[in-house]
Amino acid sequence: MLIFTKMDSILDNLSTEFVSVCIQDPRLHNDDLWHTHVDYEICLRTNSMCFRKKSSCVRRRYSEFVWLRHCLEQNALMMQLPKLPPWNPFFSLKRKEQVNQRMKGLQEFLEGVLQNPLLLSDSRLHLFLQSSLSISKMEKCALGKTRYTVAEAIQCSSCGYIGSLEDKTSCDSDCESSASSGLGLSIDATMRESPVSFLHSPEKEL
Repeated sequence: MLIFTKMDSILDNLSTEFVSVCIQDPRLHNDDLWHTHVDYEICLRTNSMCFRKKSSCVRRRYSEFVWLRHCLEQNALMMQLPKLPPWNPFFSLKRKEQVNQRMKGLQEFLEGVLQNPLLLSDSRLHLFLQSSLSISKMEKCALGKTRYTVAEAIQCSSCGYIGSLEDKTSCDSDCESSASSGLGLSIDATMRESPVSFLHSPEKEL
């Protein structure tokens, strides 16, 4: 009887899905002589069938989080989304407390999003978390306007192979100010839905 109880416990643990996300390693980048920005590493580990890759690390800046939240709002209907940490015009990597609060807020935002099965159906969320595509390229990919699929972008982005999949005649620049498409978009067909249990100088935050 004890053997069967232990076996049931093991099977329950194996069948439990999890998604863990961590925001870390803030880095300052010089855009030009006068402008800088900070980005953060997003590390994700999961066994959920919702995700193409079971572990990934990408870098995203604050403005890309703002874009993601705006995209998710379009699919959330009356649902209240988690909030992002407020924009701070005086944000600086020299101020450790500011940095820690920013990373904590970004992580809490993603944790809230990842606990919602409805939001996991948006392909832009998966591109944000597991590809290195810019905003404009994520939007085009989600709309099917690239020669590579969402699954290919996620699988190949980290190894640098994505460039060979692009249509060079329509390839856009890495523009981070593109407007959102305004459409609620579903995840690529190869990614199945499944419920989820669960320093330097001031930054120009663009």
